[in-house]
Amino acid sequence: MHNVINWFEIPSTDFDRAVNFYSTVLATEFHKSEFMGEPQAIFSNDLQGVGGAIVKSDRLTPSATGALIYLNLGTVENLKQALERVESSGGKICMSTTDIGDPGFIGLILDTEGNSIGLHAPKPTE
Repeated sequence: MHNVINWFEIPSTDFDRAVNFYSTVLATEFHKSEFMGEPQAIFSNDLQGVGGAIVKSDRLTPSATGALIYLNLGTVENLKQALERVESSGGKICMSTTDIGDPGFIGLILDTEGNSIGLHAPKPTE
């Protein structure tokens, strides 16, 4: 089965601040470009799964009450480390690392733009 979602966009009011926040929290780099005259910072991925970007666009407004996406952090350790960097990067932790059973572990944050974002790590395989 294909992924239900193939692309997501995280809206920003201050594009550079948002890119710096996610770069620091997720310990990753982004590919910056423009699409249809709007800046975007594309999450690195292997082109096999879901892709996405941080965007600054008049058609999108940051919100803590809209759709909630969960970013895959890969491991529980990565999830915990990301949460440790949230507040010092200007965000807020809404839920610390929480065991949700078979699906793994989650945490919830509010980013610098006011978006509610989930962080997920699958259960380790034994």
